[in-house]
Amino acid sequence: MSIYKSLKEEAYEANMELPELGLVLFTFGNASAVDRDKGVFAIKPSGVPYVDLKPEDMVICDFDAKIVEGTMRPSSDTKTHAVLYKEWSDIGGVVHTHSTYGTAWAQAIKDVPIFGTTHADHLISDIPCAPPMKDEYIAGDYEHMTGYQIIDCLKERGLDYNEIGMILVGNHAPFTWGATAAKAVYNSAVCEEVSKMAYLTLQINPNAVILKDALKKKHYDRKHGTDAYYGQGC
Repeated sequence: MSIYKSLKEEAYEANMELPELGLVLFTFGNASAVDRDKGVFAIKPSGVPYVDLKPEDMVICDFDAKIVEGTMRPSSDTKTHAVLYKEWSDIGGVVHTHSTYGTAWAQAIKDVPIFGTTHADHLISDIPCAPPMKDEYIAGDYEHMTGYQIIDCLKERGLDYNEIGMILVGNHAPFTWGATAAKAVYNSAVCEEVSKMAYLTLQINPNAVILKDALKKKHYDRKHGTDAYYGQGC
């Protein structure tokens, strides 16, 4: 029995949630889960339909995206996941999808504006959209540099990856992360739903204004602040 059995199961469960939540079509996405103690992560194999996927199919890679265990080629986005795990020590899972509304905003190269309290319940800023990748990065180690495209965008904007949990990559699509693979999936679903809400808001009122600061702070803090009172964990 593989010493990575539980890690593979965690990654498998995260991946299987993506089509159930309507976040992927065919094989347009991937999820991974990390084991910090072993210095590896489990990720979906490339191009395998979700209906055919099994826990044992998950590929184990190290933080340099080298295969440690597995018989199939890992996701083409493996190097991006590896960079994020290597650079961000607090994350436990990463998800990449081409969900419709999140991808539409990414293709438009636009941040998703924070129009309402649903958005503020999860992050207090717009969902950032990183700029399209430079030609030399595209021609080089593309997936590896996608990871740094994400990291650099947050650094340049003074955003904390522990507080954001999601980003759009310009001309590409959303990436999300979280303390666990399940949380990364949750953030992916939130990113898509909030992106949809923002799009519809602008259809109804092209001059809609962003949420005022008092409401941003109230809704974020009641869920994530030091005196949070949302849910049963207070």
